[in-house]
Amino acid sequence: MSGRIHSWDLSTGVDGPGTRFVLFVSGCPLRCLYCANPDTWHMRDGQETTVDEVMAEVEKYRAFLTTAGGGVTVTGGEPLLQPAFTGEILRRCKEAGLHTALDTSGFLGARASDELLADTDLVLLDIKSFDVPAYRRLTGGELAPTLNFATRLDRLGVPMWIRYVLVPGWTDAPEAVTGLAGFIAGLGSVDRVDVLPFHKLGAAKYEALGIPFPLRDNPVPTPELTESVRASFRARGLAAY
Repeated sequence: MSGRIHSWDLSTGVDGPGTRFVLFVSGCPLRCLYCANPDTWHMRDGQETTVDEVMAEVEKYRAFLTTAGGGVTVTGGEPLLQPAFTGEILRRCKEAGLHTALDTSGFLGARASDELLADTDLVLLDIKSFDVPAYRRLTGGELAPTLNFATRLDRLGVPMWIRYVLVPGWTDAPEAVTGLAGFIAGLGSVDRVDVLPFHKLGAAKYEALGIPFPLRDNPVPTPELTESVRASFRARGLAAY
């Protein structure tokens, strides 16, 4: 089986527990205004790669990943745009005794089979806004599929880390934050919420691709705003970082 990937990397602390082998697959149905990886949008731009080739790279680091309490995270782009490829990688990693994580917007959550989720130890679920019109303006997609996917993950008992990108003027409205906090607090399988301050580190990629960066002039959140939003999640009994 083969799929299209952008690249892979090793990371610590931000893509799941421990040190991770992070596989970036190509293709995404959303166009988030703050996206830091526009070079992963189109599947056609990725490199066709077999599952065996991916696993050969993972195997080089398997002992290290295990010792470091880590594993493998499949991200993107959007991994569920290639569900068979993603599912097979997760299955093979699980068979190899590695912790598995899926980083997804949940927009294509309906494409994730129960078998794929059974091979997933952790879902990093990006809930980009809790306001329906704002979500549509920010991503070009709809919010409902992500919320439905979160509810399904909870029903299946799949652990989740919720990711929330904080963008001043877009995702900092107090009523949206408190609404999201209330929704998440009702999900028993959420382990933590990561409030991620908007940044502009991907701006150079837009320039290289010859496309405008929509939020180039948007301010980044202050530490005070970031902590305030984290406090809103904590007020609902959630671990927020």
